[in-house]
Amino acid sequence: MQEFQDRYPRPIATVDAVILTLSDGRLQVLLHRRPEAPFSGAWGLPGGFIRQDEDHDTEGAIGRVLREKAGTSGFWVEQLATFSGPVRDPRGWSISVAYMALVPRDRLPVDTDTVRLFDVDALPPLAFDHAAIVAAGLERLRGKGAYSTLPATLLGEVFTLKDLQNAYEVVLGRTLDTSSFRRRLNEMRLVEEVPGAERRQTGSGRPSKVFRLARDPHTFDRTLGGAV
Repeated sequence: MQEFQDRYPRPIATVDAVILTLSDGRLQVLLHRRPEAPFSGAWGLPGGFIRQDEDHDTEGAIGRVLREKAGTSGFWVEQLATFSGPVRDPRGWSISVAYMALVPRDRLPVDTDTVRLFDVDALPPLAFDHAAIVAAGLERLRGKGAYSTLPATLLGEVFTLKDLQNAYEVVLGRTLDTSSFRRRLNEMRLVEEVPGAERRQTGSGRPSKVFRLARDPHTFDRTLGGAV
């Protein structure tokens, strides 16, 4: 076995997560300040080594990492891409399986000296190749957001129609026509009203009805088509 390992040395194997949320009407990503070298003191994505004796697969590894470093679980997550090479980590040849997670703001920790949310368009210098991983996550979200209910997963289980439109606008980076957006929602039967629930708007005005996704938000054949 030792001869085999000497002949075929193993690369560093990790998982990393692009955790995106909506906060104060802005798309933000959760970052951790690294406590040790390499890149000690720099901000980076939540991640960690794959533990062979504990993680059944990379999905198990990212679930463990997110519980340990983000303090949450049970949210939407998908595998994003694999990043690898001899120069991305100064410790040696490395491979990272990156994931993207969409999490409502109230399920994430509050900002501290070591854990903080940053606007995706105002990131600090990041460790390793994490800037490229964040960029890949944003490209995935914005690409899928135009034809799926994916942006709704940033809101939690219930929301107003205004909340939902704002989520799409933030993700897509453009203003949507309200009448067209709501008409398309009705045509596709993507949302349903939550009976007996109301959320009052700030200031004067009628109470806003509260809605939820009508079917499983993980299903990507539910589209808004040209409305967005």
